[in-house]
Amino acid sequence: MAFVQFSQVSLAFGDRDILNNVTINLQTGSKVALTGTNGAGKSTLIKVLAGLVKPDSGERALQKDCRIAYLPQSGLTHHGCTLKEEADKAFAFGYDIQKEIDQIGEELTKNPPNTQALLERQADLIQKLDDSGWHRRQAAAESVLLGLGFERKDFERNTEEFSGGWQMRIALAKALMQNPDILLLDEPTNYLDIEARSWLESFLQSYKGGFLLVSHDRYFLDVTINEVYELFNGNLKRYPGNFTHYEQVREVELKTLIAEYEQQQEEINKLEDFINRFGYKATKAAQAQEYQKRLDKMVRIEIPESLKKIHFTFPPAPHSGRLVLRMNGINKSYDKKNNVLNNLDLTLENGERLVVVGRNGAGKSTLLRIIAQEDKDFTGEIIPGAGVKIGYFSQDNAETIKGSENILEYLEARAPLELIPKLRDMLGAFLFRGDDVYKSLNVLSGGEKSRIALLQLLLSPVNLLILDEPTNHLDIHSKDVLLKALKDFGGSVIFVSHDRGFIEGLATKVLHLEPGQFKYYPGDYQYYMEQVEKMSGGESLPLASRVSGENSVLSESERTTPSNGDKQQVACNKLLYPHNAPETTSQTKLSWEEQKKRDSERRKIEREVERLEKEIEELEDKKSALEAKMSEPSVYSNGEKAKAVQTQINELANQIEQKTMEWETASEKLID
Repeated sequence: MAFVQFSQVSLAFGDRDILNNVTINLQTGSKVALTGTNGAGKSTLIKVLAGLVKPDSGERALQKDCRIAYLPQSGLTHHGCTLKEEADKAFAFGYDIQKEIDQIGEELTKNPPNTQALLERQADLIQKLDDSGWHRRQAAAESVLLGLGFERKDFERNTEEFSGGWQMRIALAKALMQNPDILLLDEPTNYLDIEARSWLESFLQSYKGGFLLVSHDRYFLDVTINEVYELFNGNLKRYPGNFTHYEQVREVELKTLIAEYEQQQEEINKLEDFINRFGYKATKAAQAQEYQKRLDKMVRIEIPESLKKIHFTFPPAPHSGRLVLRMNGINKSYDKKNNVLNNLDLTLENGERLVVVGRNGAGKSTLLRIIAQEDKDFTGEIIPGAGVKIGYFSQDNAETIKGSENILEYLEARAPLELIPKLRDMLGAFLFRGDDVYKSLNVLSGGEKSRIALLQLLLSPVNLLILDEPTNHLDIHSKDVLLKALKDFGGSVIFVSHDRGFIEGLATKVLHLEPGQFKYYPGDYQYYMEQVEKMSGGESLPLASRVSGENSVLSESERTTPSNGDKQQVACNKLLYPHNAPETTSQTKLSWEEQKKRDSERRKIEREVERLEKEIEELEDKKSALEAKMSEPSVYSNGEKAKAVQTQINELANQIEQKTMEWETASEKLID
């Protein structure tokens, strides 16, 4: 079993401890997430694991021939060859092994004295090459590249033709193709759309080696990892289970930590108050000095910034009518030949939260720019509803943020008066904490400016938010804060995101785009995925093409009337043309609403079952504690005490029996 192990590893930058006696073991089968606040040292720890940064002290043990592949967050570029040739570089280890095998073969022709040793070495190398999958490298490369969103026509393109995001996809592909014993991935999902993320999820779920990764995508972590390491103040702590379980356990720990923190702060305030008041009085000087020593020796309790609860709300959305937006026959082409958007119709009602999904290049950002009136080079019409005020966010907004003023001054000048007192908390939610709020705009990175641009938009009183990748550059906690605020927002939202957890938490409707095609799903993201799964299983029809001249566009009568009892076609019509087929659309919507109601009832029962299980467990713990108490001499030797304890035990037994009956009844409903 391959492994890489650290024992008591420490590393400091100046007077700051990045790693403090850290111990970690990664081996075949490890599925690990590394978490911690921004700046905690996660990337540094990964580099130490990869052998790129040498620690100040501690031991690093690496099994012989253990292969490690490392992917940094950003900064990798490729040039000088085609994508196919670059991908083949991932198999360099195999070429090296094959070269050694051939060299041994040549030596054996010379009848050397150590023939047996050479034969054994050659056999080991051949076995190692077979196990690595090197002989299937072309198929593996093709599978990985296609899975990460490349097309076959890209294989012969020169690598320098790809943008920065696609350069990082190439780097990720090469790391995966190596099939190493240990994978170290620092933010591998940063440049992936949701389809590529889904493919990577499946890849990691079936990966036979071990991996450690950093990611701000909770859903991605939950479906890929089974243990979490948290790095905080240089210390590393392990939590078994997926990421959601880690958060639940950490929340319980945090409650205790906060109580201890508040108690310590109270003591500190008392000591400091005494020192300040009496430090210069001769009669109290000795006591003040003693208190100062206690303060100096005190180990201060700190609370992780990522686990502090921060909430904010939008300014009240201005009133608008029920109809927020209507788009009729929208066409958009960049080359005057092929339409990215083709005859697209869309209606948005007040309070709806529409997510636009589809592969890169499908026209998602283009559609959002058109709706926001940033792009006017299209045909068709956009009809906003009465009183609609649009707020638009894209990564390009960051370019407008410049100047010598600091972040806090910039936002205070643009925020409504009632929100100015909350700005520090809101900035904290967007990863600007402590003295960060006094940074000059001119020194901010692109990611920092994007966060400021998003926060600036959220301070404005609008009733239609158009958000293009709002969760980029946010950590998990900040996404949660934004999600909560958007769910409570009184207006409507149209957004694009590659974060599945964020989409599932926010979207109430889905618009799926492919170049020249679209399909509307009148339900949440779960409903959309169910329909996609049915389509992939042959239970439904593929996307209807809206490309001019293709026969797949249904006639008006076909949209509303079943032909020869073709139920499958009617089902497709219901989803494709909701506004042209009111009767069938209402039936589809009703069935979805019925399903949603059933799901809601089932979730309610599941919560009831969980509550009863927890109560039963608590009662059993109390009963066990009392039973243990009965064995104490001070109890069993005292008749009255023993009788009182036994009475409590009997009462708990009755309660457990009652709760168990309730649990059985609730569980049967789930089975039904």
